[in-house]
Amino acid sequence: MDQAFASYLERVRAHRGELGEAMQALDAALELPADEGPHWRRRVRAALTELAHDIRTHVELTEAEGGLYDDLRASAPRLTNGVDAQLDEHAHLLLEVDRLLDERDDGLAGQDVAGHRAAVRGLLARLVRHRERGAKLVHEAYEVDLGGSG
Repeated sequence: MDQAFASYLERVRAHRGELGEAMQALDAALELPADEGPHWRRRVRAALTELAHDIRTHVELTEAEGGLYDDLRASAPRLTNGVDAQLDEHAHLLLEVDRLLDERDDGLAGQDVAGHRAAVRGLLARLVRHRERGAKLVHEAYEVDLGGSG
């Protein structure tokens, strides 16, 4: 692995940490009592906004020309199906986080807070699985551990 790509992978690793922190912050916001009304809604909105930003950065970073997924396809063609699954997952994650942000913007003043909380938790669970699969692909291709949990 050349130095430029090793540096790029280090950026991917660092961003992975940021994404993990955003996921933890959102999970913590969801744990607050929803009956705190505006406070709960503001905290969840802020954490969800940060997560959306980090998901977009993740997609841009890993899908960049010459980036992780391009390199995985070239250096480890046996992993192409896994790469394709990750790329498909990106589209879903982006749509879902935008849908949840729109839902938050539309109100939720007392209506279906539990449903919103469950949907956000579903997004977090899907992200955990996505990160696990991505780390496995990187390890199989480069024998590099991206670190972090899930």
